[in-house]
Amino acid sequence: MIAFSTVFTYQPVNAEQALYNRLGGYDALAAVVDDLMGRLAADQQVGRVLEHIPDSRFHHVRQMMVDFLCAATGGPCKYVGKPMVETHKGMGLTENDWKLTVSHLKATLNKFSVPNNEQQEVINTIAGLKGSIVDS
Repeated sequence: MIAFSTVFTYQPVNAEQALYNRLGGYDALAAVVDDLMGRLAADQQVGRVLEHIPDSRFHHVRQMMVDFLCAATGGPCKYVGKPMVETHKGMGLTENDWKLTVSHLKATLNKFSVPNNEQQEVINTIAGLKGSIVDS
């Protein structure tokens, strides 16, 4: 498994800017993804999904997550990955997996001192994807 270590501290900027900018831009989102992936990998329940990703593809998965968050928060990136339903098909992700992942995301955002308003915006940004990720 790949070890992640990055240093990032939330730096507030003009609240009228895109969420991407208020979160600190590309490097900040990359740090969030690195920390989140480390948390997910260490979690016994949701880590099972990452266990099956070969090392040769792990960087690609990480990059797709960074690009997705960058684009979804109003940044300049373009997500070119598969649709979420296709990406997560057959993984057997449950409602509990979703809740754990969101919990880990919140812990990551707290680690970087992201204010609650921006945290909620990030959660709201991904909430619409739940139906495409969680198996019913």
